[in-house]
Amino acid sequence: MHRSDDQRRVLQLLRETGLAPGEAARVARETAAPEAEVYGAGSFYHLLRDDGVQLRVCSGTPCRLRGADALLAAARRSGLAAEPCSCLAACDTAPAVLVDRVVQQGIGTAEIEVAARAGELAAQPDREVLRGAIGPEDAPDDSLAIHLHREAEFDGAALQWAGGLGAPAVIDEIEASGLQGRGGAGFPAHVKWRAVREARSLPKYVVLNADEGEPGTFKDREILLRRPDRVLEGLAIAAQTVGAGEVHLYLRGEFETPRRILQEALARFAPVLPRDLVFSFHAGDGAYVCGEETALLESIEGKRGMPRIKPPFPVEHGLWGQPTLVHNVETIACVPEIVKRGGPWFRGLGRSEPGTKLYCISGEVHRPGTYELPLGTTLDELLLAAGGMEGELRAFSPGGASSGFLPASYRSVPLDFGSLAKVGSMLGSAGVIVLSRDADLREALLDQLRFFEEESCGQCAPCRIGTRYLHEAVVGAEAETGAGPRLSRAAEVAWEMNEGSICGLGAAASKPLTSALEHFPEIFAASPGHGGAEE
Repeated sequence: MHRSDDQRRVLQLLRETGLAPGEAARVARETAAPEAEVYGAGSFYHLLRDDGVQLRVCSGTPCRLRGADALLAAARRSGLAAEPCSCLAACDTAPAVLVDRVVQQGIGTAEIEVAARAGELAAQPDREVLRGAIGPEDAPDDSLAIHLHREAEFDGAALQWAGGLGAPAVIDEIEASGLQGRGGAGFPAHVKWRAVREARSLPKYVVLNADEGEPGTFKDREILLRRPDRVLEGLAIAAQTVGAGEVHLYLRGEFETPRRILQEALARFAPVLPRDLVFSFHAGDGAYVCGEETALLESIEGKRGMPRIKPPFPVEHGLWGQPTLVHNVETIACVPEIVKRGGPWFRGLGRSEPGTKLYCISGEVHRPGTYELPLGTTLDELLLAAGGMEGELRAFSPGGASSGFLPASYRSVPLDFGSLAKVGSMLGSAGVIVLSRDADLREALLDQLRFFEEESCGQCAPCRIGTRYLHEAVVGAEAETGAGPRLSRAAEVAWEMNEGSICGLGAAASKPLTSALEHFPEIFAASPGHGGAEE
């Protein structure tokens, strides 16, 4: 497979105009790509569609708990072309809206109405720098790996130290640290590094996965806004270690402000970077599935963001068919401190598993935000850091929508990869969403099922059909249209989705419903709009 600059330009050109009538033909002429392929790529991404939408309001559970529905209704009453959208990674300052690819936080219904009357609904980039709570700010310096509360540093000390250690020793430190992928899978980082380092094929690439879209997750946005130095230095160390000459940073399309901040940080960091190391930025276009690493690679190459069949894995056949190291933002941000302080130091920070973890917490909590705590922290400890619950805890999702729902009785389970797997859930991205007894749990379930139905790429029939089946089964049960038998088949459908889907979306999409059936069966018997009692 050969790298094609024309193929890459397909999505770049479509971003200028959207998929307006005639644009597919124009782009096909300019890039020599078949018009059908251009249209296929453009129609795949939400943000490239020429739908005339002026305002998109986040429809995730944390935003709906904070008034997103009223905001959407106010926008429509005011004559704005407004639509709901998937999570905007701003759950800590909910509700969030999107204008011109810029996330706007802290906007109320009155402000929307005034802007509509004035005919001036324009993006205000400074609003995306409105940040939620972070913590702990009083932790000892040697107890944290990322330090969200500290000012960015651009001296390149860790990069210089890594150069002195040499590539094999750096990988040994990563292995000793026990660092696992912080994007959701929890895969050992050193295995990837060593595989790309030992690959013989050239060139090699390092790719940053900043396509953060899991409902309830916003930690990567906070890292990019607050500690871009950690990200850039970690990427440079990775490239230097595995022998890559190019670093590709893929940020979700809604991360316009984080991208700008990262580019400004790169300019400041440039004097200490290797002169022959090239950094390239890529914007996503609104497809959640591009958070899956192979779908992300397809998107960088200018194609529809559909996951690839594995094996081969990216470490051997990644970007443009070459060995590629793909890492999540949080994972790569841990690297500089591991290099400086040593792998055993990082391992010792964890409680039940190695290292610290950035836990996002949102929903009905007093101080929603991002907290760097020992891996294995419990929900009660996280709630304490976040100022406590608003009301009495009923349910929580420990790792975003993909982790399903757990009852309050599981609040003492360590929030780590292994412990949550044992109780049928997952840590995932550690996007913790908490719900009180006053929340409508059935509505939260529908939020998550609707999300997966809309975000399935459609490549795998079990996922494409199964996500719709599960959503319609719950909607049918609400309407009392005889959907009981359909709900009884949820476990069978979930198994088919898990076994027959190429990527993790198919496996995770059923978790909200199967977990609700297990832990909260009463919500399916209660009348619509009634939350029911716990357990």
